[in-house]
Amino acid sequence: MRVSIGQDSHRFESASGSSEKPCVLGGVSFDTAPAFDANSDGDVVLHAITNAVSGITAKNILGKVADEMCRSGITDSREYLKRALQDLEEAGFTPVHLSISIEGARPKISPKVEEMRASIGKLMGLPAGSVGITATTGEGLTDFGRGLGVSVFCILTVE
Repeated sequence: MRVSIGQDSHRFESASGSSEKPCVLGGVSFDTAPAFDANSDGDVVLHAITNAVSGITAKNILGKVADEMCRSGITDSREYLKRALQDLEEAGFTPVHLSISIEGARPKISPKVEEMRASIGKLMGLPAGSVGITATTGEGLTDFGRGLGVSVFCILTVE
C-alpha cells in the first residue's frame, strides 16, 4: 500500500467571468466561474490527482508529457490523468481511495459534488463512495479564497 499527495492551482482567465472555454473541475463544467488561465482546460482537480499518481509512480506527467500532449491538440485534463493511470497500472498499483480538498470562493462546489465524485470515480476505476471531496473558502485569507482562482490538494491511496 502507498499514499501520495497531489497539488495544483490556477488563476481564472478573467475577473469578469467572460471566457470562450468553460470552467472545469473534476471533469465537470461549471458555468458560475470563468475558465482557468492554462494551456489545457486547467482542471486543477484532475491536475492534482495526476500529480498524486506521479507521486506513486515517480513518472511526472504534468510538465513535459502534458505540454507535448497540449501541443498536439490534447487539452482535456482527463487524458493527462489517463496517461498517469497507465503508469500506475504498469507499476502494479490499483487506486483504493481518493480525498480531495478544494479552496476557492467560486465556483460553488457543493451543488456538483456528487457529479464530480462520479466523474472522478469513473476515471479512477473507483466507486463514487471512495472519492471524498471537501471545499472551503479559507475565510478569504488567500487569493483563492478571494475568488481569483482555485487551489486543490488531494491524497491518493493505492494498493
